[in-house]
Amino acid sequence: MFFIKKVLILFGGNSSEHYVSCKSAESIIENIDKKLFEVEVAGIDFDNTWYKFSDDLSYLKSGNWKEANILKIDNIIKYIKEFDVVFPITHGTNGEDGKLQGMLELFNIPFVGCKTLASGIGMDKGVSKVMFDKLGISQVPYLVINESYKINDIIEQIEFPVIVKPANGGSSIGINKANDKKELVRAIKEAKKYDKKIIIEKFIKARELEVAVLENKGNILCSNPGEIKSANEFYDYDAKYVNSKSTTIIPDDIPLSIVDKIKEYAKKIFKGLNCNGYARVDFFYDEKSEEIYINEINTIPGFTSISMYPKLIESIGINYTDLITILINNSY
Repeated sequence: MFFIKKVLILFGGNSSEHYVSCKSAESIIENIDKKLFEVEVAGIDFDNTWYKFSDDLSYLKSGNWKEANILKIDNIIKYIKEFDVVFPITHGTNGEDGKLQGMLELFNIPFVGCKTLASGIGMDKGVSKVMFDKLGISQVPYLVINESYKINDIIEQIEFPVIVKPANGGSSIGINKANDKKELVRAIKEAKKYDKKIIIEKFIKARELEVAVLENKGNILCSNPGEIKSANEFYDYDAKYVNSKSTTIIPDDIPLSIVDKIKEYAKKIFKGLNCNGYARVDFFYDEKSEEIYINEINTIPGFTSISMYPKLIESIGINYTDLITILINNSY
């Protein structure tokens, strides 16, 4: 007997990536196989209030979904227990960092993606960097600073230019490049708007490569690297979501040995962090030295139909709709 799974697509949240989440949800709703799944949609507002959403997708595209036909959910646990699977597409703090995943695990609710611990490690770049070191994968020189720090100590340890970013964040929000002491002070101040813990990394001229990893029936699939061609000097929020001149490609000029090594590292990280479902792993490739550096792992990557992750999976023969089906059917 054919069984239609009841799926809840969950978007929003009170992170700085709220509107990116809306766009990802819109794409999933448009492309999910309605013959296989009975779909409902719920949004989380900036104050963490949950609402049922059942209106035109243009409200998600614009981010003004609170103006749509919505109904407040008073008993969240009772509501989500009605579903066979929850598909959280909640980028950023409180939706991607293990908090939401922990709640779902606590109540034995199957969901798409990494579980609590892997989500927390992936979200906190300071913690994930420790794990990358333990796995023996090279990184650019970096520092992690908290509330108490001295600018001169930072300058003594890492040469300019540097990249400054919040430890817990995504979509390149709060990230800036600093070329001198004055710019460093400004960049740290900006990053602290989003997190108390800050990552400072040596800026290197390198190609930015991303790999899509997908778990399917116990097998770990890995795409060839995709490359970011940023319209700006580095891949900040403007280059990622605003400037239409930024492009992503699957290059054919990277040596096969480098491609194989990047894929090997991506699988090693996915397994080493005990990830589930899917993730995007980002690297730097220095062509002159032929060095590969791990940048970060993203456990809920951008998921619009034109985002890097779905495009990379499509390049290995799995279209967007089938990708959604695989993720839902492999959730637990």
